[in-house]
Amino acid sequence: MLLFSIILTIHIIAGFSALTIFWIPLVTKKGGNIHRKVGWFYVTAMYMVAATALYMGIYRIFFDYTAPEARAFSFFLLFIATLSAATAWMGIRVLRFKRRTEKHRNLYDLGISSLLIFMSVITMVFGWMYEFPLLQYFPILGIILGGGQLYYWLTPPQHKMHWYFEHYGNLIGCSIATLTAFTVFGAPRLLNISNINIWLWFLPTALLTPLIYLFNWHYRKKFKIKKVKKQSA
Repeated sequence: MLLFSIILTIHIIAGFSALTIFWIPLVTKKGGNIHRKVGWFYVTAMYMVAATALYMGIYRIFFDYTAPEARAFSFFLLFIATLSAATAWMGIRVLRFKRRTEKHRNLYDLGISSLLIFMSVITMVFGWMYEFPLLQYFPILGIILGGGQLYYWLTPPQHKMHWYFEHYGNLIGCSIATLTAFTVFGAPRLLNISNINIWLWFLPTALLTPLIYLFNWHYRKKFKIKKVKKQSA
């Protein structure tokens, strides 16, 4: 189908572009001109990745069903679309509400985070139905990120740089989705191999998740942020 081929091409170009420029905002001056321009280009590319993955996932499920494994990959596409969109959205939205001091109850923000959790659970259910390990365990990342987003919105900020951590944390999480999709779909085709070890599918998560914690440690030290201790009654 011509339309599907066009969408697939856009998906590949957007995903490759996002992977190529992902590191630039991380190593350039935060808030600087390069950081802002490249950051917006990255987010736009990720929105395109999400939109095209959504189309391809729906098309494969309802109009091009061939085998259970193909359907399982289609649900993976839908999950990647949700994960990419939700984390990219969160990474930008926190900048708009960086000065908030109270709980945040915007329905769009809470709804998108809740959708990520819901889609993660649904994907895991289908993963166990089709006995597909990637779908059984990878969506746990979506539950963690979606739960963290809801917690962030529904609790008052504990320090003035709260938005900073959520900004880069979610955008790194967004990159995990892209890298995982590349490992699952792109790498086998690029290397001309029929399949790869399933543990390699989880390699982006294993590599980038510690990066988030490393950044947290670094910036907590830089901004002299201490953990808030709960006061006993």
